[in-house]
Amino acid sequence: MAARTLTHPKIEMVWDTVVSEIYDVKHDQVTGVRLQAVKTGKERMLDCGGVFIAIGHIPNTQLFKGVINMDEHGYIKPVRGAQTNVPGVFVAGDCADSVYRQAVTAAGMGCMAAIDAERYLSAFNQ
Repeated sequence: MAARTLTHPKIEMVWDTVVSEIYDVKHDQVTGVRLQAVKTGKERMLDCGGVFIAIGHIPNTQLFKGVINMDEHGYIKPVRGAQTNVPGVFVAGDCADSVYRQAVTAAGMGCMAAIDAERYLSAFNQ
């Protein structure tokens, strides 16, 4: 997949660069981004119709450290289904899955968490 991506004529690889601005978000669209090269500080505009921001490989779970059980890498460990060790707290997506991450698990696990939460709340109405 990497080779296909690197050689695809419609994909431009942009290395060592951060997005400093996304254009036209206030108009509910993306028309481009302002990029800044990390090494040189040089900025440029890149026209595009969408943006996907990858959050990296470290889950943003430190807020829950010491409260919700996690593995040694900071991924939240579900107890049963999407339930955590804290009653009424459920986990889904990137912060629970170190293998697949992103959209596939976020969608599937989000559904699991919603069903588990619904069942949890239903128990109070009986």
